[in-house]
Amino acid sequence: MSKDQASAWTIEQVATFDHQVTGVSVSEDNRIFVNFPRWTEDSAVSVAEVGKDGALRPYPDEQWNAWRNARKDELEPGEHWVCVQSIVADGRGSLWVLDPAAPAQAHLVSGGAKLVQIDLAGDKVKRSIAFDEEAAPQGSYLNDVRFSKDGKHAFITDSGVVGAILVVDLEAGKTVRLLDGHPTTQMKKGLTVKADGEELRRPDGRGVEFSADGIELSSDGRWLYWQAIKGDTLYRIDTGFLTGKGMQGGDVGDQVEEFGKNGVSDGLLIPRGTNKMLLSAVEDDAVKVRDLDQGPSGRPEVLVQDQRLRWPDTFTQGPDGTVYVTTSHIQDSAFFKPDAPPALPTQLWKLTGGRF
Repeated sequence: MSKDQASAWTIEQVATFDHQVTGVSVSEDNRIFVNFPRWTEDSAVSVAEVGKDGALRPYPDEQWNAWRNARKDELEPGEHWVCVQSIVADGRGSLWVLDPAAPAQAHLVSGGAKLVQIDLAGDKVKRSIAFDEEAAPQGSYLNDVRFSKDGKHAFITDSGVVGAILVVDLEAGKTVRLLDGHPTTQMKKGLTVKADGEELRRPDGRGVEFSADGIELSSDGRWLYWQAIKGDTLYRIDTGFLTGKGMQGGDVGDQVEEFGKNGVSDGLLIPRGTNKMLLSAVEDDAVKVRDLDQGPSGRPEVLVQDQRLRWPDTFTQGPDGTVYVTTSHIQDSAFFKPDAPPALPTQLWKLTGGRF
């Protein structure tokens, strides 16, 4: 990408929210969905559809959004959003909701961890795949999900205390937990995440502590990529090993490849029909792009840098090719700033003006 192409990119605000947003996804018919995890507030809406006027509609309905931390003993966690971290429209008529069920990224609510499929035509839950303690033990925090090209498997990162990759056979409802504790899914020792040029730490001295987080599939579906937020290295594995040997209970650790350095990053996206990776450069208030054809030696370049990109978090691509990104303002949250407002304003942006 030339410097002129990179400099042409800008961001345009699509919506603003009164709560901390993380995930965003756009369906094949151009409907926009977002989610709000229960991190530092007990948000009233967990999953919502964004109207053309920016208004939020609880999705799929108010009942699924009725959970409150104070009412946790009154509502069934398997039938309500407990702490939703990500959402993905699969292009096949469904929106999938990943609920790690760990408010404040702390105690996992028993029976709450799940992957839920919603039929977009009828706006109704079609099925829910619950994760038991073997798949999602205490200390886990299921973070993001991608689906195989044939729609038969889901791949999920666990960014909790012990990182891992989960593989779900969607037809059978079977889940295996792979690369559990493997060096490629863990936080990198000695690495410190910065914001505004300074180390980002909580009042008790802890820094940013997320294991395997960003995840993406290559355009042909062969390679699954991921990295830890508290890390700077991109890894990949041939999905055939995950759905084959891995689903059979085998160790696939020796099949993981190191694929160069991304720097500290959260969300990943490979735009359709390309072999380029967008990554959220959270330390630089930027979105960067990397040419995967250059292999492990490829280096990310700045696509767009803007001070309004306060922790660019999750990417999605609309049916017309437009790329969207949320800014979750993690560095501005009560985790790191105790005097931060409980309801943290965040935004949804779209990238405009350039080409990949």
